[in-house]
Amino acid sequence: MIHKTAIVSNKAEIGPDVEVGPYSIIGDRVSIGRGTTIGPHVVIKGPTTIGEHCRFFQFCSIGEIPQDLKFKDEDSELVIGSNNTFRECVTINRGTAGGGGKTVLKNNIFIMAYAHVAHDCRIGNNAIMANNVSLAGHIHLDDYAIIGGYVGIHQFVRIGSLAMIGGMTGVSKDIPPFTIANGQRATLHGLNLTGLKRAGFSPETIRELKTAYRLFFRSGMTIKKALEQIAAEGLHSSEVRKLVEFIQNSERGVARE
Repeated sequence: MIHKTAIVSNKAEIGPDVEVGPYSIIGDRVSIGRGTTIGPHVVIKGPTTIGEHCRFFQFCSIGEIPQDLKFKDEDSELVIGSNNTFRECVTINRGTAGGGGKTVLKNNIFIMAYAHVAHDCRIGNNAIMANNVSLAGHIHLDDYAIIGGYVGIHQFVRIGSLAMIGGMTGVSKDIPPFTIANGQRATLHGLNLTGLKRAGFSPETIRELKTAYRLFFRSGMTIKKALEQIAAEGLHSSEVRKLVEFIQNSERGVARE
């Protein structure tokens, strides 16, 4: 299952049924789980841990040192879960001491061609990144976040779960869960209603989210006043709480309409 032209370190751990294509290089301290496929001309450096049934297309660069001038060859790592797909020329860097020393991608992630994941990023389950997306360091993508093509995201930004960002958008502030953002500098454009319906959210939950969104972003209220009104209207679903907590805990501030 390992092509004769591939170079695989004797310090790498290769699970059962792993395929390594022509001219690929697997370095020291790399662990690859069962059923993962490594295409041709892929480079994976350690310390990197990869789960089961992932697929790396040609020319991916995985686990390389961070593009960070503060990096001083400290011991850091990349951790990738299972059932992830990385298309052509995807680059993913290891963590840094300043960001906890670890870049983490969870499960069922789809990253399209030429996308970049920088040091210390955290990507949740079922996230999708389209072609040429560029994540700076320390970014968090929550579960089911969808990022359109050619999007650039500033370091330390967080993208909430089921948020959708339109193509060619520059993101410098946090994007709340369940919302749509777009523009040269990302602004909100309402809830991701199609995504909510496809995810099986009930009409009552969507109604509550619509009300909470209106209070936060269209009423002219301060966040404090909007929170008081949300409580007064009895909006207590777990999804509204998730939206509220995201806004309350935002360190960069959230994008607005």
